[in-house]
Amino acid sequence: MPYTAGKPPLPETPDQLRARIPGWGADLDPADRPSVPRERSDLDSGAHWDFPDRQPETYPRERSIEHEMLPPVFGTAQPPHGLSGRIRRYSYERFSEGRAAHWLLLIAADRVDAGGAHLRSLLTLRPDNPITETGILAEPRRHPIASRRGRVDVRHQVLDPLIVGGPWIVGAAAAFALLRALRRR
Repeated sequence: MPYTAGKPPLPETPDQLRARIPGWGADLDPADRPSVPRERSDLDSGAHWDFPDRQPETYPRERSIEHEMLPPVFGTAQPPHGLSGRIRRYSYERFSEGRAAHWLLLIAADRVDAGGAHLRSLLTLRPDNPITETGILAEPRRHPIASRRGRVDVRHQVLDPLIVGGPWIVGAAAAFALLRALRRR
């Protein structure tokens, strides 16, 4: 049972696990573990509960199909909403966390949410400022070449300006087309 104060018993004995999983228990010999001189197993865990108090679920949360229940504590800062929330719920209801479709749908939900935030920003009286809020001004001032050297994401760095500026370009084109259509009438 997860989330208990004591360590749950193993479903199989160490010998069964060692026979079934190559390399299992490689760190059981204290001579092979660098943390042994400082590692202590005689200390109390500090848990004053057998099973932790559960956080109340004020609205239905997305939960993995692999797990019977939500963890005792979970995030509530950004509840799923709108189309992105529906995509997230579908991902959790339909696909296992071991499937690529699950994670690709979650990424798509994030993109939908970001697109909605960009649209809401463009429709307000004070839209986001891409020049000051993306850090583009800090780029040339703070070692632009040295800060990019050795990074894993070098291949897509040429796309960064398009990704950041894309919504603004689309918004400006839409505004221009709208003004042009209104002017022709």
